[in-house]
Amino acid sequence: MTDPIAPQILIVDDARDIREPLSQYLRKQGLRTRLAADAAQAREILEEAAIHLVVLDIMMPGEDGLSLCRWLVAHDGPPVLLLTAMADETDRIVGLEIGADDYLVKPFNPRELLARIRAILRRTPPEVAAPPSERRAFAGWVHAPDALKLIGDDGQVVTLTTAENRLLGIFLDQPRSVLSRATLLDLTAGREAKAYDRAIDNQISRLRRKIEVNPKDPQILITEWGGGYRLVADVTEAG
Repeated sequence: MTDPIAPQILIVDDARDIREPLSQYLRKQGLRTRLAADAAQAREILEEAAIHLVVLDIMMPGEDGLSLCRWLVAHDGPPVLLLTAMADETDRIVGLEIGADDYLVKPFNPRELLARIRAILRRTPPEVAAPPSERRAFAGWVHAPDALKLIGDDGQVVTLTTAENRLLGIFLDQPRSVLSRATLLDLTAGREAKAYDRAIDNQISRLRRKIEVNPKDPQILITEWGGGYRLVADVTEAG
């Protein structure tokens, strides 16, 4: 039986005869896996599951692997190992330039893929501490971090991603304090912080869409120009 706290690998490949046997092999080696046939399925899984590494095929119908890789890097996603065709040297170079952590040329030996996955996981900094488990109330919401949810005063339930859950917990720890982008990167990044801070801005935008009445005119999570962001609400323990 796979350890429930073992690293979880997302395999994204439109070829069923590749992703399913590969999943079985990785599970036998003690890893957990999730499968996606295209970029759209991968995005859905990334929104609701804690993924530690993405094995990503470049050549897929619809949105290709390079596009998804670029999105993952921009949104401070998990490490990416690209699967490329023998002739796609340009794609391999582009993939590394946009932030992929490694690549492997098809056809490949599953043992080599496993070795590369483990090498990436070893050099990926451990996840930062999880937010507190107790529920806290603020601005008409109750944050239930263990369930990755927000519960509104009207009973509305909003699901949070792991990144949103962690980010909100940081603001609730320090209400009314200005937190700079650099500070937020240090506190939220499960891997080395990027040289730019757009990842934090994107996470803030997504969080605002879930907690604000009008995300374009935020009243709860405001921008301090030149400084960062601030949660302007009282925070109390919730039963």
